[in-house]
Amino acid sequence: MNNKKMEEEPTKSNEEPNHLGEEIKDWVISILIAVVLAFFIRYFIVELYMVEGPSMRPTLVNSERLVVNKFIYRFKAPEKGDVLVFRYPKDPSRDFIKRVIGVAGDTIEIKDGRVFLNGQLLNETYILEKTRGSYPLATVPAGHIFVMGDNRNNSEDSRFRDVGFVPLEMIKGKAVMIFWPIDNIKTLP
Repeated sequence: MNNKKMEEEPTKSNEEPNHLGEEIKDWVISILIAVVLAFFIRYFIVELYMVEGPSMRPTLVNSERLVVNKFIYRFKAPEKGDVLVFRYPKDPSRDFIKRVIGVAGDTIEIKDGRVFLNGQLLNETYILEKTRGSYPLATVPAGHIFVMGDNRNNSEDSRFRDVGFVPLEMIKGKAVMIFWPIDNIKTLP
């Protein structure tokens, strides 16, 4: 007679619950990691936006989808010519998209339908028509930018009191790419 203890072989029914539990645990961990990464990416790195309205025509048109870089302005200040998304100062739950025309210390003036930046006529190849109206000579204050839509005659922008000079803390990010519609994919300057 052999006094060795015999180990019981696990039966299939003993393995399945443990294996199933491990698999569920792996799925839950994977889903949690994906959700955390998605939130991190959306809130700190990039966000997708849809253009609503004609204020940025011809650069951007209604219903185009954009990728907006949300971290770039943590490392550098907005530059003239950047197309960016910011919270509308009068109602921060709304987002606007406009082009940066002037930064802190710049002077802006609009006369005879032309925009002057620091006393020099601004060369604006991205607009379709001359700007109607005027804007008195003003200096962009520290911590702010002056923005305008490319469709100047159909844009609510820094020329209007409800927008005015946009505080840097209202900026959400720089528009870097149009990704929809698919036949119009392109990067933005």
